[in-house]
Amino acid sequence: MTMRFRLLTTLGTGLALAGCSSEGELVVNQGVGISAVRTACPAVGIPDYTGDITLFRSPTSKTLADLDVTAAMTNLRSTCNEQGERIYSEATFDVLARRTDTSGARTVELPYFSTVLRGGRAVVTKRVGTVTLAFADGQERAQASAKAGAFVNRADATLPQDVREKITRKREPGDPDAALDPLADPEVRAAIERATFELLVGFQLTEDQLRYNATR
Repeated sequence: MTMRFRLLTTLGTGLALAGCSSEGELVVNQGVGISAVRTACPAVGIPDYTGDITLFRSPTSKTLADLDVTAAMTNLRSTCNEQGERIYSEATFDVLARRTDTSGARTVELPYFSTVLRGGRAVVTKRVGTVTLAFADGQERAQASAKAGAFVNRADATLPQDVREKITRKREPGDPDAALDPLADPEVRAAIERATFELLVGFQLTEDQLRYNATR
């Protein structure tokens, strides 16, 4: 299934800009009509339809009367350590949950995944964790926090020097390629794609749960 991503940062112009640092490895600002900063940090986001989960009392029912627990991811934040050859990115988030039956204390465990995506398609790593929500007796709502981290090789997230030169080379009026956007070059776009990583988190849903989220 093809999924769009709600990223913390704007990808824009194919550069996959990540907001992990005020200064990046590449500044594009001369002669190409754009001004942007690119860092080696992966962008962080939640794939569409995976930020919510709904549990029903009966596995065969999807009616409101059988609704048990609903939960949603929120307050997604990221930090990134660019020091060294292994870049470490960490995402933290809160889970807000609500139950329909408030009688008795109850603990609910919800699985979530974290995955590193390269070039928008290739899965590099995937891990599954669990966030635990504790409802007190008579309590309708519960909240918990969780986190996920991943390493990315700096060499893999760095653009080759020849590609950097194509993007940043100053173009003078009258140059044959002065009006051409270097990002339209298939080789440049392919190199940017290979060097682009994303750290994505979401609930580990069953096919039925994912279908429910996508069609409700």
